[in-house]
Amino acid sequence: MGGVRKPFLEIAGVPILERALRPFLADPRVVAVVVALGSDDVAAPPPWLAGLDARVRLVEGGTSRTDSVRRALAALPADLDVIAVHDAARPFVSAGVIDQCVALAAGGTGAVAGCPAVDTIKRLGPDGRVVETPDRATLWHAQTPQAFPAAALRRAYADPGASGTDDAAMVEALGVPVVMVDAGARNFKVTHPDDVAVAEAWLVDPDRGSGAAPP
Repeated sequence: MGGVRKPFLEIAGVPILERALRPFLADPRVVAVVVALGSDDVAAPPPWLAGLDARVRLVEGGTSRTDSVRRALAALPADLDVIAVHDAARPFVSAGVIDQCVALAAGGTGAVAGCPAVDTIKRLGPDGRVVETPDRATLWHAQTPQAFPAAALRRAYADPGASGTDDAAMVEALGVPVVMVDAGARNFKVTHPDDVAVAEAWLVDPDRGSGAAPP
């Protein structure tokens, strides 16, 4: 995004991070939310974030996503039943998807929001040649939130050397079952400048494209 603090970018006048937090803060079951930020932003957060909700705590993130999640976990209350991890740059997660993920985690199963792959996926060898074309019917794009029984997620992060491309990969390594929850294509991650324009277009016309309307 050209060095801009992506979570603070505005979509239709509302910061992306605030949009990502809203459906969680609207859920009365949520007792604490920890946001991992850069050191400068923790020291001097924007006023809208500092006064957003008493349940929101800010911590300094680490050098990787794994380190940031580990620091956020340490700032959460110790007596939680379920912990969900969500990307600050996914502003359109729905309350329904959060509810499904939390319900599964409360029952002892990990849950990952995502959507089925619609493109054919190729696996390449070191020389760039295609070595396999996996069956698309079995492939999903992993998104967030990813929700887990709190004890399982804490156990996955207990090893200071443990890391993974997402939280589910670390919990899966413990043998904890993890299932996918269809969140649709609109639960996308704002990654490129063009994504901001797409998000604003969806807000203006919720019926455009596929998937559920953003909150």
